[in-house]
Amino acid sequence: MEWMQVAVRTSSEAVEAVANILMETGASGVAIEDAADFANIKAGKYGDHGEIVDPDSLKHIETGALVTAYFPESEQVEKQVPQITTRVLNLNQAGLNPGAAEVIAKPVNDTDWATAWEKYYYPVPVTRFLTVVPDWEKYTPKNNDERVIRLDPGRAFGTGTHPTTKLSLQGLESVIRGGETVIDVGTGSGVLTIGAELLGANVILATDLDDVAVDSAQKNLALNPEIGPVNVIANDLLNGINQTADIIVANILAEIIVPLVPQAWNNLPVNGYFVTSGIIDDKLDLVTNAMKQQGFAIRETLKMGEWYGVIAQRPDPTKE
Repeated sequence: MEWMQVAVRTSSEAVEAVANILMETGASGVAIEDAADFANIKAGKYGDHGEIVDPDSLKHIETGALVTAYFPESEQVEKQVPQITTRVLNLNQAGLNPGAAEVIAKPVNDTDWATAWEKYYYPVPVTRFLTVVPDWEKYTPKNNDERVIRLDPGRAFGTGTHPTTKLSLQGLESVIRGGETVIDVGTGSGVLTIGAELLGANVILATDLDDVAVDSAQKNLALNPEIGPVNVIANDLLNGINQTADIIVANILAEIIVPLVPQAWNNLPVNGYFVTSGIIDDKLDLVTNAMKQQGFAIRETLKMGEWYGVIAQRPDPTKE
């Protein structure tokens, strides 16, 4: 089968938003190559984990980021390139730098697509206990505490290597003690759902606005047989959902977190946690102010580069 590859040159801060644009356009998969990720690879950085590859052996872009998507050739995606370019350029209205905003389309075949992922996707420790591993790699945990998240990056964005995903997983790691119920809003590839369950939580619901992401999450869950059954549905944030959870996690853009704040409040019990990421530095106050106005207490702010994660809690009014 022939496919159309659409590659967008953008900035590191805009990769998740650009990936979302491509998925909404109908992409069958999205790959992210970010110069910032490669800049952080150093030999021996992870101690006993070690580095999986020699950083000097990796071919990668030197600046910015490249987000690559694949569409069935029958969809004539070339006609949508101008619209994609306009949407990428308009990201500056949301406070994101679109970078070069260059959109390039070219045809590829199944073989080229299948091998394209493997040139830069490799096992990566993302928290103290969690390592993301592509499903084609043979990998053995380095110690009894390490947990492996297996993903197929060809099914949706959210491979666990982007700073926003790492911050979300670190946030979950800091609040999960075992047995908590979790709702994952904007699940994408399902990486946070898988991570939460491996840390000992019980994910009762995962949602995403995009049907392709729902399918991706379900398939990635199947790659991790130790994960229990999870209800994955297409839904707009928490609209119409009345289930109570101990933890609600969302790795989405700041402007989308704000309307989620009152919904999360209504679905959390006293002492429940709201773990968020996807917040660029100049949007942090927007998110934390919305949380405080709702009544949340900010327990911790996490930072990686220009990205932030926030751990908020619905406080006990008798103790605050």
